[in-house]
Amino acid sequence: MKQESKRGQILEAIEIARRAVEAASEKQAADIILLDTRQVCSFADYLVICSGDSDRQIEAIWQEVDRMLREQKVVPHHSEGTASSGWILLDFGDVIVHVFGSAEREYYQLDRLWDKAIPVVRIQ
Repeated sequence: MKQESKRGQILEAIEIARRAVEAASEKQAADIILLDTRQVCSFADYLVICSGDSDRQIEAIWQEVDRMLREQKVVPHHSEGTASSGWILLDFGDVIVHVFGSAEREYYQLDRLWDKAIPVVRIQ
């Protein structure tokens, strides 16, 4: 899926995913992984999974991803969760961004669930 940027350009899903990784990295998210799920998933082409050490950092990561993509006129179709719950999801259509607290990420183990997906980027 493509979305129009502020300059009228169309952003490919991989570009949206990479910008989400960049935004998470700017807020010092831990263990950021970008997975290519096109061969193993019917609802998204890419998943971005990252962790924050506190509610405040989870919120900051989420806000930076949202801000950076909105600047490009890419808005989430849906979001859910809260920093205090330890998990926030941003759904950009073909790109899903998960921001977890450390304990929640360990509990849900999405990295293991999607182990057949192709890792594109991993920042530890």
